[in-house]
Amino acid sequence: MGRPLRKRIKYTAIYWGVLFMIFLSRLMPRTWWLSFFGFLGRIAYSFPSRFKDLVIYHLGLAYSKEKTTREVLDLSKEVYIMLAKNAADVLRSWSVRTREQLEKFVVLEGKEYAEQAKAKGKGIIYFTGHIGAFELMITTMGLHGMPFMVIGTALKDERLNDILVEFRAMHGSEPIERGRETFKLIKTLKSGGSVGMLIDQDTKVKSRFVNFFGMPASTPVGAAVMAMKTGATVIPALIHMGEDKMQHMVLLPPLELVNTGDEEKDMVANTQIFTTILENHIRQHPAQWVWMHERWKTRPGEEIQ
Repeated sequence: MGRPLRKRIKYTAIYWGVLFMIFLSRLMPRTWWLSFFGFLGRIAYSFPSRFKDLVIYHLGLAYSKEKTTREVLDLSKEVYIMLAKNAADVLRSWSVRTREQLEKFVVLEGKEYAEQAKAKGKGIIYFTGHIGAFELMITTMGLHGMPFMVIGTALKDERLNDILVEFRAMHGSEPIERGRETFKLIKTLKSGGSVGMLIDQDTKVKSRFVNFFGMPASTPVGAAVMAMKTGATVIPALIHMGEDKMQHMVLLPPLELVNTGDEEKDMVANTQIFTTILENHIRQHPAQWVWMHERWKTRPGEEIQ
């Protein structure tokens, strides 16, 4: 059965809207472009929506003991503004072809950690979350000569998914749909290749509950499992837009994995370590995470084993 007409119209509008925005991004100075998207974020926030309600609700849950209601509401508005500005940079980066162009608005720190791991011939797992202009990290690593295999969930619309796949592959990275090509991932890591994984959402993959903002959250364990199976180096990869309006991408030092011999306990312990690092980064830049995601939706006992 075909997709309902309403959804066909919706996805067609989004598709052409994305293409138009990519085109428009080339015509404006970046400062104007960011201001324009910040304005769009403010406009979007002014309308009632389920997403807005979720942002406020989840911020209230996470900061119930730390922020007043007024502070939560102010932060929820800033979430819309910053998500819009980071999306603006991702759209604009479609036209970036050289490191010189990239370095006008992106700063990379910690590159030496990846280079050291590569020099040892070890595979690398970069884990990150939906924080800031996270898609921009693929462009950044590719233009620095360190592309990687990108694991992600396919978008519902084929045309939009094609745009995403083309963007991710533009500078040498290889997009892989989540849940497929497991053997290829392991082979890549054991042969010294690199893989990037998003681990901060409640999705229908093998998961375990770990602490996230003081609450149990069903969390993908794929990064921990792959690291334990292959011996790959694990490097946290984070990005945020700073007060200087630059995008700051940071590779942190490689992590020491917990290895007691108890596979289940080690998997959970390592996933907790990864998640805590992401939480700390979100706490430093709370307006740049996707608070509309239903991070605590799955209840204990409902996780995928």
